[in-house]
Amino acid sequence: MLKILVVDDEKPARVGMRKVLERVGFEVAEATQGRGALEAIERDRPDIVLLDVSIPPPDGMEVLKRLVGTPEAPLVIMITAYGSERLAAEAIKAGAYDYIPKPYELDELRAAARRAGETIELRREASRLKAELERLGSYGELVGAGPAMRRVFEQIEKVSQTNVTVLVRGESGTGKEVVAREIHRRSARRDKPFVVTNCAAMPETLVESELFGHEKGAFTGADSRRIGKFQAADGGTLFLDEIGDMSTHTQAKVLRVLEESSFEPLGSAQPVTVDVRLISASNRDLEGDIEKENFRRDLYHRIKVVEITSPPLREHREDIPILAEHFVQLFSEKYPAGPRKFSPEAMQLLQQYDWPGNVRELRNVIESALVMASGQEILPAHLALGTAATPTNDQSIPIDFSAPYKEAKRRAVEEFDKRFIGRKLDENAGNVSRTAEALDIYRQSLQSKLKKLHLQGPGVQGGARKQ
Repeated sequence: MLKILVVDDEKPARVGMRKVLERVGFEVAEATQGRGALEAIERDRPDIVLLDVSIPPPDGMEVLKRLVGTPEAPLVIMITAYGSERLAAEAIKAGAYDYIPKPYELDELRAAARRAGETIELRREASRLKAELERLGSYGELVGAGPAMRRVFEQIEKVSQTNVTVLVRGESGTGKEVVAREIHRRSARRDKPFVVTNCAAMPETLVESELFGHEKGAFTGADSRRIGKFQAADGGTLFLDEIGDMSTHTQAKVLRVLEESSFEPLGSAQPVTVDVRLISASNRDLEGDIEKENFRRDLYHRIKVVEITSPPLREHREDIPILAEHFVQLFSEKYPAGPRKFSPEAMQLLQQYDWPGNVRELRNVIESALVMASGQEILPAHLALGTAATPTNDQSIPIDFSAPYKEAKRRAVEEFDKRFIGRKLDENAGNVSRTAEALDIYRQSLQSKLKKLHLQGPGVQGGARKQ
């Protein structure tokens, strides 16, 4: 039972509020002035305080200011005089949860108290989930209790105490950047910058300017001097995501920075000295790129003094319930009216699904379910699972033996294309050009197939995947 402290110097008001609140299940205590209210709060630890602004000193606003920011502070609902909108706004700005103007309707009082009670219950549930996650296997921003994630945690713990370069490998959506952030957060560089650059997202003509900076007038459009990512990360950590998409020319410049700890911005002959720890990531076959002379062998060995593999979600399914609860907690403030638990059937479906988009896809599915579900439970119908993968208990391609040979073959081939192409799309974060390269087909041919197959899933927006 939640406790409410009613603070008002008018006895009829206190009696009326007590009767209403006790009828809806609250335990009610009373105080008549500010000093007594503070003593009662310290002694009884109420969950909610109904606080009249005009009480003997200290007045309601002063009591509110003393409460805000204290450990386990109660939610405060201010009671203001009619026409005191400005004062009510000040109270909300000062940290009050809500306000009720006098004279108020009884339904208005009940509704405000119930809203506050629901907020407290949500916070308690979030705290419970957080404690459960910590017990089961939370490691900073990373979550997992199974052997695969435990190995990652152990590797992070070791490398974070050093300055060695680290190469994080793994499919798209497995949390490679989160691994890099955790290494930085646990290192001696934690108070210095953590700078992120996605090499795949930058046009080749801008990569060098982005990484090394430029002087004013270094090239057409360089209207002012710019600090590059290496200089911005001085003293801290630079995370180069998708380093395999970098040209060999830029690779040579990165190698020089790693070997000499200095570089020259574009348009400058003055070297800049930096102290940067480099963490790289890639989901490409870098060894194959080396054989094709698309990636420098010397840079490869320089960036992977230690290699950490972020495992795909299908290889640590035992962590899916923990991750699902984690994301429910994460979104609880964003969607306070959303459900807080999964039906057994929904959780079974989550654990059976192949997760081609990995943890990123799981996060998106959970957020979507919280928006779409109308009750207090997430059901299978609320899970917007894509077509790019199938549950692990049914990997076979269906064959309709009742259909004519050519029609049965067409349907089976279409199902194969849908699963295989969809899987490759999600492995490449929905990037059509890179998927076409992985499939060894022309980009226009892939776009035609996507339209024909009506593929949907992670990376799709407005019916078309990212280009």
